[in-house]
Amino acid sequence: MTRARRFDLIAFDWDGTLCDSTAIIVRSIQAAVRDVGGAVPSDTAASYVIGMALMPALAHAAPDVPAAKYPELANRYRYHYLQRQDDLCLFAGVLDLLDALQARGHLLTVATGKSRRGLNEALQQAALRGRFHASRTADETAGKPHPLMLQELMAEFDVPPARTLMIGDTTHDLQMAQAAGCASVGVGYGAHAPEGFAAHGPLFVADSVAALHSWLENNA
Repeated sequence: MTRARRFDLIAFDWDGTLCDSTAIIVRSIQAAVRDVGGAVPSDTAASYVIGMALMPALAHAAPDVPAAKYPELANRYRYHYLQRQDDLCLFAGVLDLLDALQARGHLLTVATGKSRRGLNEALQQAALRGRFHASRTADETAGKPHPLMLQELMAEFDVPPARTLMIGDTTHDLQMAQAAGCASVGVGYGAHAPEGFAAHGPLFVADSVAALHSWLENNA
């Protein structure tokens, strides 16, 4: 990457963007709803809530489950997710992408619907230590699509919206970037179908990590 930087700060979503976890999250949501006696959501309905904070996500995915059962629903989700956690992995090419961006001097951050505990566990992988300058999670700030995550990251490094890029696999990510006044890039290999991205004005929609890497090399 030899071109001048267009963006100083790059914020990545985690699940479905860097981590190949969409299917595991969907199955965990479906199993949790089944456990508490709700109508099991379709793959599409369960995928839609990925990226949102946990409780709003589960409430949206299981509208027939009474609010009194939300704590139990959340506990069952965590149980099923942890049973599958060892199957999680980064998408091929992610580490090379992060290396290239880091070498170019970008500030690399994470803005995710995961909990702080969940993200910290994911970042304990040896290959990921020290790769991100900062992160925000849904349980320590406002959940997506509220812009607070991005606003806090920008404020931490004194980077204006015009120099900030959000990358994510859901409309929640792109809406958050819009609300924060930031540019965005969508990835079409995660939780949401890319056909819904256009309304939120992404600069590019990548169909693979390789395509994302190439676009960032030439445009970021």
